[in-house]
This record gives sequence, C-alpha cells and structure tokens, in this order.
Amino acid sequence: MKQFTIAKDGCTAYPLGLVKVPGGIHLSAAYKGKECRVLFFRSGEEEPVQALVFPPELKRGCVFSMTIFGEDFSGLEYCLEGDGVRFADPYAKKLRGREVWGDKTAVFMIPKALVEEETFDWENDRRPRIPYEESIIYKLHVRGFSMHPSSKAKQRGSYRAVAEKIPYLKELGVTAAELMPVNEFSEIMLPAKASFDPRRQETTGTTKLNYWGYGPGYYFAPKAAYGVGDCPACGLQNDPVAELKSLVKSFHKAGMEVIIELYFTGEEAPSFILDVIRFWVFEFHLDGVHLTGSAPLEVLGKDPYLSGIKLLAGSWDFAVNTDGEKEKRLGEYNDGFLMDMRRVLKGDEGQMNALILRSFRNPAERGIVNYLANTNGFTMMDMVSYNMKHNEDNGEQNRDGGAENHSWNCGVEGPTKRRKVLELRKKQLRNGFLLLFLSQGTPLLLAGDEFGNSQSGNNNAYCQDNELSWLNWNLKRTNRDILDFVKAVIAFRKAHPVFSMKMEAKRMDWLSCGFPDVSYHGVKAWCPEFENFRRQLGIYYCGKYVKKPDGTEDNSFYVAYNMYWEACEFALPNLPKGERWHVALHTDRKEGGGVYAEGAEPEVEGRQFVVPARTIVVFVGKMGEKTKQVLAK
Repeated sequence: MKQFTIAKDGCTAYPLGLVKVPGGIHLSAAYKGKECRVLFFRSGEEEPVQALVFPPELKRGCVFSMTIFGEDFSGLEYCLEGDGVRFADPYAKKLRGREVWGDKTAVFMIPKALVEEETFDWENDRRPRIPYEESIIYKLHVRGFSMHPSSKAKQRGSYRAVAEKIPYLKELGVTAAELMPVNEFSEIMLPAKASFDPRRQETTGTTKLNYWGYGPGYYFAPKAAYGVGDCPACGLQNDPVAELKSLVKSFHKAGMEVIIELYFTGEEAPSFILDVIRFWVFEFHLDGVHLTGSAPLEVLGKDPYLSGIKLLAGSWDFAVNTDGEKEKRLGEYNDGFLMDMRRVLKGDEGQMNALILRSFRNPAERGIVNYLANTNGFTMMDMVSYNMKHNEDNGEQNRDGGAENHSWNCGVEGPTKRRKVLELRKKQLRNGFLLLFLSQGTPLLLAGDEFGNSQSGNNNAYCQDNELSWLNWNLKRTNRDILDFVKAVIAFRKAHPVFSMKMEAKRMDWLSCGFPDVSYHGVKAWCPEFENFRRQLGIYYCGKYVKKPDGTEDNSFYVAYNMYWEACEFALPNLPKGERWHVALHTDRKEGGGVYAEGAEPEVEGRQFVVPARTIVVFVGKMGEKTKQVLAK
C-alpha cells in the first residue's frame, strides 16, 4: 500500500479543495464539526485503503488544511469524512460514480474525487471576444441536443456529439452556444421517503429525472454522464473534463463562443460562488456565464478577474463601473422581450409602444439578450400551435408550468392537417423570427426552433428525458422552409448593422443629413399612432449612421409591421434623391420563404404599399431603375 505522510506545518494560503504541490498534494476543506479526515480509495472500491486526519492545530476558522507527501497518487480517489459522516469534496474537479445517466444505484452513494489531475493541451486557444451587438446565441441541452437517433451522432447525448454539430451551427450563423447546466448534478429526483435496496440494487418509490439540471450539485466538476462512457473496444475512456475542454476548444477554432448556465440555490456563500465562476472561466476558457437562481451579482459584476467575460443575469440593479472597458460584459437576460413580443405577434391591443421599446432597447452599459422561446415555456412552434399548456406527462395534473404563455394556436389546438392553419402557423413563425432578429441587442435562439421543434404543448419539460425533449433532426427536412428562412434572416442581420447597433439610437438627426437615425411611423409616414386599437407600426432605419464591415454606409430600411387580421395600406416615407424602396423580406410570400436575394429585390411602384394581414414587410432603399439608366448613359 502507498504510504503518505502529513507535513508538520501546513500552508493555509491554498484555495479550498485539492491542489498539487511539490512532492504531494494540499487539501483544504470547510467543515463546521470538530474533526475531519480524508479517505483514500482504490478506483472502483468502496472500502478506504488509508485515512488521514486533518491536524487540528492547522485549522483556521472552520477550514481544515494539510499537505500530504507521497510519491504516487495514481489510481486513487478520495472523499471527506466529518464526525463519522462521509461527504464528497464540494471543490472536487472530477468525480467518479456518476458516469451512467439515470443510474438509480448511484443516488445514495457518495461520489469520489480523483486525486490525480490530467493535463490538457489547449494549443494556444484564444477566446473570440465577440461583442454583444455581433453575437447570436444558440441555447442547447447537451444530452437532448443529440439523443434522438436522427442526430446520427457517434456518441449520442455527449459533449463530443455537440462538437459534431459545430459545422451545422456555423452554417446557421450563430456565434455562441449556451449550454444548460453541465456541472455535476443528480438527475434522479427522489420522493420524500425513498430508500435504496442493496439486494435488488434499486431505489424504492417513484422517481423522476431532473433532466434540465437545475438544483444543488457539485459545482467544480463537469457532468460525467455527458462523457462518452468507458469503451475498451474503441479505446475511449470517460473523461468529462477533457471532453468539455475539447468542446470549448473546437468552438473557439470555429470562431464561436461558449457560455454555460450555472444555477445556484441561494444557500451557497458568495465567496463559494465567486470561486465557482472564476474556476469555470479560467479552467475551461469560457466566454461567458449565465447566472440563474440566486447569485451575488454585485460581487460578480465588480470582480476584476472576470473583466472581459460575459456575465448574463435576469437584471443588474446596481451600478458597475465599466470605465475604460472596450466592450460591454454584463448582459440582461429575462423574459421581458418574450412576453411583450409574443403579445405583439398575436395581435393583442395596446402593444405598439412595447414593440418600439423591445426593438429599440440597447443601453450603453450592458447587453440585452432577446428571445421568443427559452427553457421555460413553449418552443416557438408550440407558441403558434397551442393556446394552453399540456403538461400531463409530468405527473402533476397539469398544474406545473406557467399559465401565461401569450400564445395563439392559429385556430386549432395542437397537431392538424388543415392547410390554412399550417400556413398561418409558418407565417407567424416567420413574423416571430423577424421580431427577434430585427431588434437591437443580442438575439438568442432555442435549439430546434430554427426547424420547428415541438414539445407537444409541454411548457415545463424539466423531467422529460425522452423524444418529447430530444431534438428530432428529421425536422430539418420536414420544415426545410423554416430553416432556410432563419438562415437567411441571420445572414441579413449580419449584413446590415443598422439592426445591431453598438448603442441605442438617438432618434434624432444628429448628422444633419435630413433623416433621424431611427424614426417611427403609422400607416401615414412620419405620423406614429399609439391608440390602444392600433396594430400597425413602421420603423425607418437610416443607413448613413452605420458603417458596414467594409467601411461603406449601410442601406436605409423601412420595416412595416401589420399585426392586424386585415390588410392595411402603408404610406412609405421618402428616401434620399435617386433611391427607391425595394422589398427585401415579405412574410406573406410563400415562394422563397419570403426572402428576396440580394440584387433581386423588386422595386416598389408609387408611395403606397398594401401589407397583408399579420405580415411584416422589410423595404430596403436602393438606387431606382431610372437613376441607374441615367448613370448608365
């Protein structure tokens, strides 16, 4: 048996958890009891091969520390024991015992941490550092993203399977992937009186799966069940740390960012949460962290070590000094855009002010993340297919999940074969994507929305580890028109920075060019109308205020929103001399998905344009045919 010795004088300056030191390791553990010790195990064994007591004279506050010397720690795992009760090191960076997803036998077992840490070659990895205004976020669940057989992934439900889809995400046009919780958590949700029967190797009582991963967990270790699993035949070994790092490195090589979601229960100390965020950012080269649950936002927002890292939260209700920083780093991420824009989409009364606010909002001090669907609530396809939630499969008598979805089923609840209903649903989806991608700020797309993913009306699929939550990649073919439209709109947004300005427009003619940077109109040009019954709005973007990547001025655009159930005639505002309005996007047009190719946009005859019911039309200002003919002569 390997013999270890404890140093007589311990250095208490080390961080909590295990740290390598010359000749051995250093352990620090926070425990409020009288005695604490570390238990060492051989891999796969349940009886310790050695136990070492933390010297009481080296205790500082409630932190036990000791340096352990030894020649070889390979193949060893450890856990802690306080006053006879075993527990996992909350600062463990790699845990054993949770490699199999949904393993009920592991629920009552204390996961053990590996003593040895493998090195990882980052190969000069660099963060892309994409500013908020140029970012397009794609939110996904690591397991559900590839578990469906249609994903054709080699190791379904794993970090590696996500890496296989990077070319698809790059082609789609997104710039960042947000991963739902990937820290180690217990996916088995136990009833109050559950117990483990060692003879039958099973858990008594009905259990559910915490599929999403929100809840208490081990915050320094990546989810082992998202690894590929041990496979001696193919030479693979479960190594979630290396696999997640490889995933981040692959995204960075593709010029894309990685953001992870971390959920905190509110019982964690602020210092612990700060340690967690710093660890993930530095150890895994993350580009951002989405903070959910309860976190000390002011502490995190002001931490100098996190400068330059995107921090996303529901709100930032305090002033953070960002003087001298070149880019925004704090991002506001909440359901405000979703709630308002869904009401705009379905034609509720009194929503034109909300449309202006949400399409315009882009403060200088922080980024704004906009979305029409997220983890909680309907997917975008369900948003246009259901009036009511249908969560019966969750086993809570449909009482769980939010009641206010601001959705409209377009005339039929759920699946239907009625052609007009299906066409209206797709048209509403096109409208929804334009509401999202033509708004200032940072758009976020929920995985699968780009090809019409549905959860059958379940708006709280937290426990659904099945085809209800898994992405059906066959929908890429079934709903190819939706996918093509999303790709085209993302490319359109990227090509025209008037829709992704660095800061809020001033809504005035500050260049003295004859046009405000952004202006608002009703059915009559330059006459906005805000009566409660109005469902029409025009937004004029003057391209003279924004430069394209090649340094040239952007085009001017006019977006006509008719969210009414009848057609409406809009008077188009004047353009600079020689320019005429051309139709670039038209959500009522089925051919080509309502997208006109660059250079093939039809010119508008006259100053009036009839916008069909529940339709958005985007006009682009370009040189008219007569002007072209004059210049050609």
